[in-house]
Formats: sequence, C-alpha cells, structure tokens
Amino acid sequence: MAVTVEDIRAAQQRIAGQVDRTPVRHSRRLSQLTGAEVWVKYDNLHFTGSFKERGALNRLLQLTSDERRRGVVAASAGNHAQALAYHGGRLGVPVTIVMPHGTPFVKADGTRAHGATVVIEGDDFSGSSAHARQLVEDEGYIFISAFDDEGVVAGQGVCALEFLEDAPDLDCLVIPIGGGGLIAGCAIAAKAIRPDIEIIGVEAAMYPSFSARRKGETARCGGQTIAEGIAIKAVGDITFALAAPLVDDVLVVDEEDFEKAVAFYVTLEKTVAEGAGAGGLAALLRFPERFKGRKVGLVLCGGNIDARMLAVVLNREMVREKRLVVYRILGDDRPGMLSKMSAVIGGAGGNIIDVVHNRLALDVPAKGAEFDIMVETRDAHHADVIRRGLEDAGYALRMG
Repeated sequence: MAVTVEDIRAAQQRIAGQVDRTPVRHSRRLSQLTGAEVWVKYDNLHFTGSFKERGALNRLLQLTSDERRRGVVAASAGNHAQALAYHGGRLGVPVTIVMPHGTPFVKADGTRAHGATVVIEGDDFSGSSAHARQLVEDEGYIFISAFDDEGVVAGQGVCALEFLEDAPDLDCLVIPIGGGGLIAGCAIAAKAIRPDIEIIGVEAAMYPSFSARRKGETARCGGQTIAEGIAIKAVGDITFALAAPLVDDVLVVDEEDFEKAVAFYVTLEKTVAEGAGAGGLAALLRFPERFKGRKVGLVLCGGNIDARMLAVVLNREMVREKRLVVYRILGDDRPGMLSKMSAVIGGAGGNIIDVVHNRLALDVPAKGAEFDIMVETRDAHHADVIRRGLEDAGYALRMG
C-alpha cells in the first residue's frame, strides 16, 4: 500500500480538463479577523460543490473496460455520492449509491439528477457501507470508497499540488479530517514539494476519530454536528496509515467554531461553505495564537449546505453578536402597553422583528403579560442602549 507524489502528479494529468482548477486567493478580511496571513482554496466552486470530484474521477478513470461495464457502487449521503454520480454519468459508467435512512431529499434527488441509482438502506454510514459491500457480492459492482482507496487519495492530493503552485510560500495547510482521504493526499503532495510545511488536521469534537486513533484510544463519536461531512466514526485504514506519519498536528473544534466559520465565509468572503468545508477557518477562530503571523492555507473543501441550515447559522451568529436580541418584558395587560414599548425601542433605533405575548405564564400576575420582543440592533453596544432605555422607562426585563 502506497501513494506517492508521482501517483498524485499522474492523477493531475489524468483528470486535467475534466475537473475545475479552483482558485486560490489571499483573504485580507480573514487575515484581519484571525491575525494570520490567510489564503483560501475555493473547492466549494467545483461543479458538484466539493473537493470530492478529483478523487472520484481519478478512480473512475483507472477502471478497466470490464469494470466500467459492471458499474460501481459507493456508500455516501453527500459529496462523494454527487461527485461519483456526475463523473460516472459523463463517462458512461453505471453508478449505484447507497444512502442511509433519513438522508435529506435534496441530496438523494441531486444524486439521481446526475444519473445514479440511489438505494436507501442502513440507519447510518456503517449500515449503508455494509449494504454497498453486499451489492458487490450480489451484482458484481466495483466498490469505490469515499476515502479509503489509493486512487481516491491520489486524486485528492491534486488539491495540494494546485494550492502550492498558486501560493508556494505557505507555512502550513489546515485541512478538515473525516475519513482522511483529503488530508492523506494533500500531506503526501505537500511534504514532497515542501518538507518543512506543516500539515494540520481539523476534527469535529463529536467525531475525533483520527486523533483518538493516533493516541491509541477508542474514539467516542456521536451526535448531530453541522460538520456532517467529517462526521466519520472511524478514519480509513489506508488513509490513516498514509497520513499519520505526515500530519504534524490535529486540532479538535466545537460546534460554535464551525458555525462562526460558516457565517464569516458568507459575510466576509461572500461565499458559501458547509460546516465541514469551513473546518480550517474554524480552527483559526478556535486557536488564533497557534496561527498568528503565519502564512496559512485553508482548503474550503465544500459548500453543499442546506439553505434552511445556512439561514439558521447566520441568524444564530447574529444572536451571538447581539444583533438579534430578545427583550422579555413583564408589564400590565392593557391597551397601549405594546405601543409604548415599541416607541422606546424605535426611538433608540431598534427594529422590531417579532413580538410574542404570553398571558398564561404562572409567574406573571393574572392582570399582567409577558412580552418577548425580538429586535434587530447594530451591535452589542446598541443592544445595551435599548435595554437601558426600556429600564429607564420603568419596564422590568431581561435580555434573551
């Protein structure tokens, strides 16, 4: 088992002209935000929205004519599914994707739209993988792992070749880790070109499979994370063996870090990142001193986030920044009360978004009411000005 930089260069030639060469740009705004010199590789701009295209296409192009005729199968609920379906359709290779129960309709429908057959089976990724392996036995398909495959790893390593061609003097690359295909390929390529470059992985706190395995521990994985693209309970055997000697550090980040990173990509870079795709920036936000003053390369590895979830994340960030504030006010339940409160808020420049009356709370007098007023403010200072204005007007309140 081995993947070399020569394999990765061969993959680069093999897929040339069939996969977009995504841009690398220096981000002044993210540099100001984090204190590092930040370069971003926008792999969210691939046709299917993620880095997975390179590995999927490279592996498909390595199939024999007989294997192409038999078709391929994979277990995936997201980016690998769409990449394999798209390029399989282009090449005339039949593709079957096994997705677990509960997979969002948009992902299943997107995969079908590229011409793949979608099978819903298994309660999670492990169950879907087991069924995909059974289809290999039953139907003669070729199994293509989302990450634990040398051809896939070699394809993913092309990302680092491109990155260092465009930004050759980086001090480190920060790469999200799920199954390990991207970091394994990038580490091999980057260390071959620049042995002194630091390779730093990023894992979700709920799924620290790579770092746990490195320590000889059993990873305790589970829970709903916004970074579902790297929510893998067990890093691949092939990818771990390839990456472990080359990865200099692994940082574990929390949900809030992923959410902030997604929001900052939208508001500062005007681009969309899914939770896993924003993992590199999440690490910079979580550990700013680790990167301060250094030239840092971030792989924005995917942008396939559900529109509703993106809206939730952006609104939650507004709450964190106190640009959306709920003032809970206890007052008399009589005509004109809400008008008076609104006048105070409006006079201070606040914009009322929503109002909820609660007359049934038992800790409120029978002749009283509880008002939850959601207000859009400029910032935390403005929110405090509004609070003081309400208190000065005689209202008892707390901020939500």
